[in-house]
Amino acid sequence: MKKVRLFKSCVAVLAAAAMVTGCGSGAAKDATTATTAAGGTDTKAEAATAADKGEEVTIKVMVWDRGDAAPGTTVENNTQTEWIKKQVKDKYNINVEYVSVPRSSSDDKLNIMMSGGSAPDIIFTYNQGLFYNFASNGGLADLTQSYETYGSDIKKFVADAQNMGQMDGKQFAIMKQRGVESPRHTAYIRQDWLDKLGMEMPKTKEELAAYLQAVKDKNPGGVDNVIPWAMSGRNDTEKGYLNFVGSYVNLANDKDAYIYSEGYIALAPGAIDGIKKLNEFYNKGLITKDFATDTTEDLYKAQVTAGNVGFFLDDTESPWNYITVLNTNAGGRTFVPVQCFELADGSYRTPFEPRHGMFVMIPKSSEKKADACMKYLNWMADPAVAENIVFTAEHKRDENNVPIKLTSEELSSKGYPGTCDDLNIVNLAMDWTKDKDSIVSKWIKDQSVEWESQEWFSNFYDVRSEGKFRFPVYANISQAESDYGQNVQNLMVEYVYKLISCSPDQFDSLQKSEYDNLVNAGLQKILDARAEYFDTIK
Repeated sequence: MKKVRLFKSCVAVLAAAAMVTGCGSGAAKDATTATTAAGGTDTKAEAATAADKGEEVTIKVMVWDRGDAAPGTTVENNTQTEWIKKQVKDKYNINVEYVSVPRSSSDDKLNIMMSGGSAPDIIFTYNQGLFYNFASNGGLADLTQSYETYGSDIKKFVADAQNMGQMDGKQFAIMKQRGVESPRHTAYIRQDWLDKLGMEMPKTKEELAAYLQAVKDKNPGGVDNVIPWAMSGRNDTEKGYLNFVGSYVNLANDKDAYIYSEGYIALAPGAIDGIKKLNEFYNKGLITKDFATDTTEDLYKAQVTAGNVGFFLDDTESPWNYITVLNTNAGGRTFVPVQCFELADGSYRTPFEPRHGMFVMIPKSSEKKADACMKYLNWMADPAVAENIVFTAEHKRDENNVPIKLTSEELSSKGYPGTCDDLNIVNLAMDWTKDKDSIVSKWIKDQSVEWESQEWFSNFYDVRSEGKFRFPVYANISQAESDYGQNVQNLMVEYVYKLISCSPDQFDSLQKSEYDNLVNAGLQKILDARAEYFDTIK
């Protein structure tokens, strides 16, 4: 994925920031008093005295603003934030104030706040490079002792993810753990077109190629502009081609898997054969013409929704929105998931999301509040508390013991934000997220309209999991990757797009010149640094 451009924070400025500033806490709707046992107020017998709780302290916590606050509330002050504040105040004598940051530009805003010394006491990002930059420049509080003293539930429930928050043996971030395990990308194919063509579900790339050619030649949908394989030109993601190209690469060991981790796999030995095959598809008219100009993917989605497309790759669940529209228009089932990118030995490799999610950090300027911040984070590590934050304390469970999410109308009318889960910054791994039947049950219940059946979602769960694979991940980012990584990431996507869409006679010369551009931009330094680091830890 494309990384946000890093702004090297000035250590002197960060160290000088003795306290943070943020949005004040104003009035909001009264919080609901309905709670479950896990997140509810302590009984009198369990309640600690004010002295036991410690001195009163106020912490400021970053929260994303998606523009979905209920009428009469703000993202900082609403029914859910007031509920959280009450729990934390009653349990720890800690006052919580939220500081909103626009979701669409959160990393840029975070960089500005950190460099200016105005960041709240708890901040977070999904960007490993940003975390590494803050930590290596002395901008973060050392959480090692606070974690050891007050992080018992973090250790109990989300310990597997915590190594990614360490540098030089010290804990500089608490890692949020993901919930339902999910692949990065999934391929979709028109089941109804396969049926009309009398073809079986493809299990190999060769069978996929035969299907794509049949779609072009026979136009089973009878559409004006048939597109066998739809692709967009979004330049911040490799989702449209990565799984296909990666199936041509042999990752012999963990070292290879680390060196060519995900985005870099398009430069691994063997990957060029996959890109050349896509170039062949493109020049046969099997891939969207001029796809690279569709950088917003608006045309791509419009073509899928219009029913002109036979196959595509996308982020795993993202297509559900536009498949819903297509199914409604078509009056029945259209797309189903497919796994047909076999490796040389006939098996599959489906890259999955790492277990860690965002990096939750405490600025160096807030290190005196580290214990209070750790108590706050540790409280929400408990899966039962996390469930109440994500689904609200008012939620119920279905017959499969899966939490039922309040509808958008219910959330709004009760004063909750549209995305309560943004307030859960530690743990999404609840009991139900580990059980297939429960996950399928939730997918079915979450349908805004009933666009697919239990059987479809059950098959989706199985197909997307074939060849489950995780690239090795470590907290380290080399100086080379810090210096050149973002530019190289951008150029790598352009490299693949250019090679897919060039004429066949230009492919080899263009590949050489574009690869040389990548090397000149720092690619080889990054790959060498990855190899060197792996050798030091193994």
